[in-house]
Amino acid sequence: MLNITLPDGNKLNFPKKVTGIEIAEKISKSLSKQALIMSVNGELKDLYHLVDKDCSIKFFTSKDPEGLEAMRHDTTHIMAMAVQEIFPGTKLAIGPAIKDGFYYDFSREEPFTLADLEKIEKKMKEIVEKDEKTRREVWERKKTKEHYNKLGEKYKVELVDMIPEGNEVSIYYHGKWYDLCRGPHLLSTGKIGKFFKLTKVAGAYWRGDSNNEMLQRIYGTSWATKKDLDDYLKRIEEAEKRDHRKLGKLMDLFHFREESPGAVFWHEKGWALFQKLVSYMRHKQDQAGYKEINTPEILDRSLWEKSGHWEKFGANMYTSETPDQKIFAIKPMNCPGCVQVFNQGLKSYRDLPFKMSEFGKVHRYEPSGALHGLLRVRAFTQDDAHIFCTEDQITEECLSVTNLILEIYKDLGFENVILKYSDRPDLRVGDDAVWDKSEAALIKAVEASKLEYSINKGEGAFYGPKIEFVLRDAIGRDWQCGTLQVDLNLPGRLGASYVDKDGSKKIPVMLHRALFGSLERFIGILIENYAGKLPFWISPLQTVVIPISEDFNEYALSVYKKIKNAGISSDVDLKNHNLNYKIREHSNTKVPMLLICGKKEVDSNAVTIRRLDSDKQENMLVDEFIKKYISLNKAPSI
Repeated sequence: MLNITLPDGNKLNFPKKVTGIEIAEKISKSLSKQALIMSVNGELKDLYHLVDKDCSIKFFTSKDPEGLEAMRHDTTHIMAMAVQEIFPGTKLAIGPAIKDGFYYDFSREEPFTLADLEKIEKKMKEIVEKDEKTRREVWERKKTKEHYNKLGEKYKVELVDMIPEGNEVSIYYHGKWYDLCRGPHLLSTGKIGKFFKLTKVAGAYWRGDSNNEMLQRIYGTSWATKKDLDDYLKRIEEAEKRDHRKLGKLMDLFHFREESPGAVFWHEKGWALFQKLVSYMRHKQDQAGYKEINTPEILDRSLWEKSGHWEKFGANMYTSETPDQKIFAIKPMNCPGCVQVFNQGLKSYRDLPFKMSEFGKVHRYEPSGALHGLLRVRAFTQDDAHIFCTEDQITEECLSVTNLILEIYKDLGFENVILKYSDRPDLRVGDDAVWDKSEAALIKAVEASKLEYSINKGEGAFYGPKIEFVLRDAIGRDWQCGTLQVDLNLPGRLGASYVDKDGSKKIPVMLHRALFGSLERFIGILIENYAGKLPFWISPLQTVVIPISEDFNEYALSVYKKIKNAGISSDVDLKNHNLNYKIREHSNTKVPMLLICGKKEVDSNAVTIRRLDSDKQENMLVDEFIKKYISLNKAPSI
């Protein structure tokens, strides 16, 4: 007798082995129609998987993240199937489900066009209508490689080599078409429904390496309902309008160059925005008791070996060998340098918690195909801080950091924040007893915050568990920004200690904390969240004084100097253009306020204020304007 345990604790009995779909049918007809995949003892499986021993079963529909991801994975297979039917000879690389959609990488001499996408989408709908059955086969590894070699599918051969020894090599058939895939997949092509759309074609290097062949990547999206699809397409349209790369160019904030891929060339206004955020953060950290430090960007290899970064992170580090044959690395993280500052001078338990902050420039090698404006770079500034404390202080300090992070996000307009707790990964340093202690302390702090959180199993840092702070922006996108990590490993590896009450030497706990994460990335998120219309207090250029003709240049200059001397960032436009042209130009660059000066304004020592995206105008005395906007020229919490 086979015993199946359901999520609610109820049990079903079967006289012999049974498939997932048969189990679903016994529970209810509606579930058998809606279920897409299932989990067997926590492992995701197809519904036609044969269950032959007692286990726990859970079913997933398109309303569940697991079901939606499986549906999107099927959709990418259907897309590849359609491509090979329409364009014979096209070779396949990889085609995963991703957040909000899917993609597949193809090798084909002719570039895909937008018209091609329409043909592919039409063919996909035909395949869905046929409702082709799905089946899984397990092939012998050598046979699989020989088969794909004969077909000239070199990328599939490489993918077979990447499957760990001992793991099954599975092939999924959708009708007669098949693909190398670990699954799981839906019962048939009709199960993906009608609500999908191919969105764009882009170049992508094989395995993200610019030394490899450039492939063609077709992106798409797939949803459970027409409303979900329409809402997503509207979000994509809005996201394109908010693209920080376009706005960054329009607002004259920054640019990138091939000579230094993944590194930002900040322009005057972009750097002003960067420095405003640094000044704001510096003020908040000073109030919270942090001491700001700065550590070298280049450190000897031996320190990275002691810290564990060389072994775990070495492939992403930039290194250099000097004439005396010493190997140095540009720091990918600030932590080891910070420990060296803590180690200077004897520390007592009375000094703890000891809080150090650093705006540290770090460099990490990212594949060129992964670079994306400010959101994914190789050189960036972290608003790092490290708190050295006792084990008894962990929960209180984690709560303090959490409250600080939430206050800062609120100041910047982000009030919808989600917490994600990540525990030990497979690849890690330190023994399990140490991990048990750090995980227990951090989860206690998470629960004490009274905020909702989810658990990312196995996604912690290699040295400790962590909390991630995820922001939801104005159009509903999630961005992982802040992080808080409990580390009971690195301080001991690098010789950190303090003298306890009884005179004994103890190793402190080290809390790693970043609020923005990367300042570059956070600025990209800010630009997109506000569509370039940044809050007045962080706008890099807050006002532009515009005379309506050259007769009023002298007055405009005097207003500009007075406003600038009061600490409000300003400029004056004396160019020989008409007023409407100037208003349009500065509105396009997202200046919050334009101050118009003409005869009426000169006579009353005033300005006429024209706000961004508003047709209403307001006349105000210059001194009154300065008084009002000096008070608004700071964060809400300051």
